[in-house]
Amino acid sequence: MIPQRTSEDYADIVNLPRPEPQNHQRMALAKRAAQFAPFAALTGFDKVVAETIRQHEESIDD
Repeated sequence: MIPQRTSEDYADIVNLPRPEPQNHQRMALAKRAAQFAPFAALTGFDKVVAETIRQHEESIDD
């Protein structure tokens, strides 16, 4: 069984300052955000989905 944690378990570290890197500068926020930006894992998939939606909407209108 996994023990339940409470905020008291972290009371000794919760207010500590954020650690600063010793050997390099922090990454710029814009570059850091780019690492988590969405990407198209399946090339062309969005076009296929859009075309399928268009076809279904067209069939509903008929």
